[in-house]
Amino acid sequence: MKKNSKDAIVRAAILLFNSKGYSGTSIRDIASLAKVNTAAIAYHFDNKAGLLEYCFTHFFEQYIQKIEEAYFSIDKGAQICLKQVTGDLLQFQCENIQLASFVYREMSVDSQVSREVMSTYSLKEKYYFQKIFERGFEWNEFRPHSIPYLITQLKALLMMPFINTHYMREVLYVFPNEAFFVQKYLKDIYFWIDKTLCSDLPVKKGAVIK
Repeated sequence: MKKNSKDAIVRAAILLFNSKGYSGTSIRDIASLAKVNTAAIAYHFDNKAGLLEYCFTHFFEQYIQKIEEAYFSIDKGAQICLKQVTGDLLQFQCENIQLASFVYREMSVDSQVSREVMSTYSLKEKYYFQKIFERGFEWNEFRPHSIPYLITQLKALLMMPFINTHYMREVLYVFPNEAFFVQKYLKDIYFWIDKTLCSDLPVKKGAVIK
């Protein structure tokens, strides 16, 4: 079985899972759209559940990698680091809008896959966000806030356009798949960071800001 058949299966599954739902999509539907036989899906993923798990892993491995790479900028300041993280995550989600929308919708359902994601990737994400906020408090860059509520607000800002894509398009006439969306929406997220989170106090002495 060739790698391009695997890629075609994944692309077809993401499109169908997002438009018809996981339960409403059959292996035959995926095989038909991908132009492969069902044996190819069994070869690469065993079954539909294996394909679902692959989609989740494929998304969150890249998602966490974006956070880890952006976290290297922490010595330049917590504010700069947080903006780098949010910018990279927003861009990644826009580039993978079908996958992001499907994954976030499925994460709202209590299932074995979502629990596994929570116990691995979500805890990693929390770790990095918490470290950035703690560093911001330590350096007087951020006003004191409850970290769980800060993470809740930040996650809401980052996820909303992809959880509610239909609402965004049909009611607000905002299209997250369009190129200028990242630039425009990122300004609003940065405004939240600058005005809600950041402090007017001078950076604490001893902080290593490059």
